[in-house]
Amino acid sequence: MSTIAKAQFPDEQSGGDFQRQGDAFREPIAGETGRYHLYVSWACPWASRAIIARTIKGLEDAISMSAVDPIRDERGWAFREGPGYSRDPINGFAFLSEAYAVSDPSYRGRVTVPALWDKQARRIANNSDDDIMRAFETEFEAFAKDRIDLYPAEHRDEIDALNELIYETVNNGVYRAGFATSQEAYEKAAYGVFDTLDRLEERLAHRRYLIAKQPVETDWKLFVTLIRFDAVYFGHFKCNVRRIVDYPNLWGYLRDLYAIDGIAETVNFDHIKRHYYMTHDEINPTRIVPIGPALDFLTPHGREKLT
Repeated sequence: MSTIAKAQFPDEQSGGDFQRQGDAFREPIAGETGRYHLYVSWACPWASRAIIARTIKGLEDAISMSAVDPIRDERGWAFREGPGYSRDPINGFAFLSEAYAVSDPSYRGRVTVPALWDKQARRIANNSDDDIMRAFETEFEAFAKDRIDLYPAEHRDEIDALNELIYETVNNGVYRAGFATSQEAYEKAAYGVFDTLDRLEERLAHRRYLIAKQPVETDWKLFVTLIRFDAVYFGHFKCNVRRIVDYPNLWGYLRDLYAIDGIAETVNFDHIKRHYYMTHDEINPTRIVPIGPALDFLTPHGREKLT
């Protein structure tokens, strides 16, 4: 087994706390059509951020994309043929780790998605979901079919501050709870998740979206965790104080976002559930994938009256 393969699960543990690995590739992303290919997993919330930004901005023709097999083993993310995923159409790699090795032969970290491949330089330009999402929002405006502004100048300070809170306590908080190896670390992370969800529930009582009159990047960064919460994080990661369906405002808000054109197509529950329940065998050693929950994201959300 290669050094890269050994580092696949999970990220570093320190005193029972889950420590997420930093992003290794942070090159500036040029706004050039046809230059980049986006490697993603439909299962991964971090990759979903980039997928959603590409979808909302209408950048499908400017940036090509392909998905890996949702089932990840000790060799990491694999390119195989199957429903919703395919062999690598750009380089013919069998595993995403090959793209990392080509880009930096000394790399020994965990192989992650999304990864933005630079076809000109023949290497990974960037594997930071934050960088990729922001670049799709700002650098590719000339090629965007939809000029929706996900990072409006007048709201940037509030966006940045709320992004940080949501990342620390919710996006990464569910992982810190799920991968904790001590009771104390688990409880600290899990209570933190629900403290923030409770605050967001109150925030959404009188406004349709988190910050502006239309969804901004913060809404989508929260969405990728909320959409997975009841199906995965509630049970698999033991974040089981409340479900999202138990929060009237968050549940309506989630359905509101899901109903936006193109968003439902970015959510693949088969990939999501099979990835988490079959990949994290240190949490779910039987690898049995639960059949539920039964969730209807298409029921009327009734949030149109809010501003």
